[in-house]
Amino acid sequence: MTTEATSTGATATGTTATDTTPATPSPLSRRPANPVVGESIPHEAAALHVTGQALYTDDLVGRTPGVLHAHPVQAPHAHARVTRLDVAPALAVPGVVRVLTADDVPGVNDAGVKHDEPLFPSEVMFFGHSVCWVLGETLEAARLGSLAVEVEYEPLPSLVTVTEAIAAESFQGGQPTMERGEVDAAFEGAPHVFSGEFEFAGQEHFYLETHCSLAQVDENGQVFVQCSTQHPTETQDIVAHVLGVPSHAVTVQCLRMGGGFGGKEMQPHGYAAIAALGATLTGRPVRLRLSRAQDMTMSGKRHGFHAQWRVAFDDDGMLQALDATLTSDGGWSLDLSEPVLARALCHIDNAYWIPNVRVNGRIAKTHKTSQTAFRGFGGPQGMLVTEDILGRCAPLLGIDAADLRRRNFYREGQSTPYGQPVRHPERAAWCWDQVVESGDLEARRREVAAWNEAHEHTKRGLAITPVKFGISFNFTAFNQAGALVHVYKDGSVLINHGGTEMGQGLHTKMLQVAATALGVPLSMVRLAPTRTDKVPNTSATAASSGADLNGGAVKDACEQILERLRPLREDPANAGLSWPELVSKAYFQRVQLWAAGFYRTEGLHWDSSVMHGSPFKYFAYGAAAAEVEVDGFTGAYRLRRVDIVHDVGDSLSPLVDIGQVEGGFVQGTGWLTLEDLRWDESERPTRGRLATQAASTYKLPSLSEMPEVFNVALLDRAHEDGAVYGSKAVGEPPLMLAFSVREALRQAAAAFGPAGTSVDLASPATPEAVFWAVEEARGGAEPPHTTPLREGAPGEVPDQPGNGAPRLHPHSERVAEPAGRTGA
Repeated sequence: MTTEATSTGATATGTTATDTTPATPSPLSRRPANPVVGESIPHEAAALHVTGQALYTDDLVGRTPGVLHAHPVQAPHAHARVTRLDVAPALAVPGVVRVLTADDVPGVNDAGVKHDEPLFPSEVMFFGHSVCWVLGETLEAARLGSLAVEVEYEPLPSLVTVTEAIAAESFQGGQPTMERGEVDAAFEGAPHVFSGEFEFAGQEHFYLETHCSLAQVDENGQVFVQCSTQHPTETQDIVAHVLGVPSHAVTVQCLRMGGGFGGKEMQPHGYAAIAALGATLTGRPVRLRLSRAQDMTMSGKRHGFHAQWRVAFDDDGMLQALDATLTSDGGWSLDLSEPVLARALCHIDNAYWIPNVRVNGRIAKTHKTSQTAFRGFGGPQGMLVTEDILGRCAPLLGIDAADLRRRNFYREGQSTPYGQPVRHPERAAWCWDQVVESGDLEARRREVAAWNEAHEHTKRGLAITPVKFGISFNFTAFNQAGALVHVYKDGSVLINHGGTEMGQGLHTKMLQVAATALGVPLSMVRLAPTRTDKVPNTSATAASSGADLNGGAVKDACEQILERLRPLREDPANAGLSWPELVSKAYFQRVQLWAAGFYRTEGLHWDSSVMHGSPFKYFAYGAAAAEVEVDGFTGAYRLRRVDIVHDVGDSLSPLVDIGQVEGGFVQGTGWLTLEDLRWDESERPTRGRLATQAASTYKLPSLSEMPEVFNVALLDRAHEDGAVYGSKAVGEPPLMLAFSVREALRQAAAAFGPAGTSVDLASPATPEAVFWAVEEARGGAEPPHTTPLREGAPGEVPDQPGNGAPRLHPHSERVAEPAGRTGA
């Protein structure tokens, strides 16, 4: 595996990409001479991670005397009414101290910001829903107590799949529509119209550290919660309203997380509230840590989606119109389903100009865990729909899939379907062309063709796909951050910001930002854990915005301190003073040496009622080429090579960013090819049970799934003016580079058939799904979970979503393109 921290910026023609750094960068993005940002340094806790010395929330239990342990009583039904709950038998179990029920809640019995998630439900809404919690002297005592609790249920009808919910018209939340242009007229006049249906799965976060909280109450009634949470302020809010106390009575701290990926943005709040309630009622610390099986059966996942679409092209393969309905599987409550759906709609274009667009969105209400944020936050789902469309339609148009994608890229002056001008669209082309050149794609395409010609039972595929991903929260109020910077008398610096560290390197970048802003060595700066009593009203560390927002706040605090020191620095009598000497002198002159910084993202405006505006500060771009080899007997495959060029602006920390690109790509590949969530869809009593609730049944990407050759480069000369030190976000955008793997698998499967074969590919594209795609290419069975696309005949109106409920396609044969125009 090889990686590069910088790149030449060369295009496929050998020319050099233009430097986009403005002549006079904005104060926020301007870098001083010899900055600490931009240096390739290890993660600030790397040594602690690899030696096992890094502390996580559950490690604090051994340092906390008298801890009680919480264990849930989980319902064995997907949907049922609780008719009797008797906790007395549990209290007779040795070591059981208390059983928490709805009667114990002094405030609001709800763990959701939408007030639709009862903390102690009277109606269970998914298999494994907790109806009460047992507190024990040991975890084993609490577990045995949970088995002794007597609960009677009245089973109710359940909806387990998104298609069942669509048929039952079971929806929740808003149903947004995004529309531009004359969609119907564009279809009427288009020579090529295709329609299809696509259902694809969600994804389990599978962070190494499961959900965990440790709550204590002091002698003044102050509640202190240590929590593995991406959103300490919202955890604070939920704990406060469950306890019926003001927010100032609750402090939440996050040391670090062993992974989050969005799964700890909303989901930790209820578990923290249980621990805090137990601590309040017993006066003892309470620890709640889910086992892996509990975490998988009780916490939300990436939203699976159902998509129905039709698309129009002209004779040159240029996209003319897209009409689609996206239905996400929200599970039993709203959680973050509405903004996830909104981002899916806003990213359905990916990097492509589509002049006429109508996309409708809906959230299915099913009896499953409440699905939640996951790296990309709906963006991957929206983009996957269009990448699937292009991959399926390219062979029928007689156009190479890479060429079809490249010719439809955004160009300068064009805007997204929701009305935001696309800045720097040329960067998508730079990334793409550099991958083509550095990956030697033209020669390798010939090699792949020669291999496929010579081998009957194994075929190879080589695909390249782009990424354009908007950066900012699509809830405008979240685009703000705070920081607290202390300079001590000896010149050492302590920073505290509102972002949380989940292994992504945010703290590393903030240390570099502070050292750069103050002009001091990195060794003089230390970072304190994230706490709500140090930086209040923080936003979640999510939406890839952690470095942008918190970096701006840290820089602001540092600049306030420097401004107070400016008279001393400019005094000739102080010439030559070192930083510690200058700080010491400032202290004795009573200069304030600490500051609270603040940052808000400017230039954002968004009207969610009409899905129009400029919700994103900028777009991050990238391109990836993947080569695979498929076994025609089994559908098994291997990832032979991946080449990536990704745009992170002027990198704050190149080593961290390279790691994020690699990790995001591998996680995306897992979602698209390996990770297969399965719920029991039968009518047995176990209906609704998650069948894949352990690493033994849920396959995660490992070293064996890594590309044999893995080349990663960051786009050079990609300064982003108006962002902290010219950088760009890196957390989420690289995940979508994995589309290249799925499209390479499609091409390899199609190679088992005659030239021009178009195959449907289920998602995830497991070996089984690839086998069925191979069989389809050979003229056999079609893969599950997709409907073959069809091209409309003259005068035919394909099934279309429109503004109402879509009509679901029956499975149908592909219609060959007739002579002349084929209208909608």
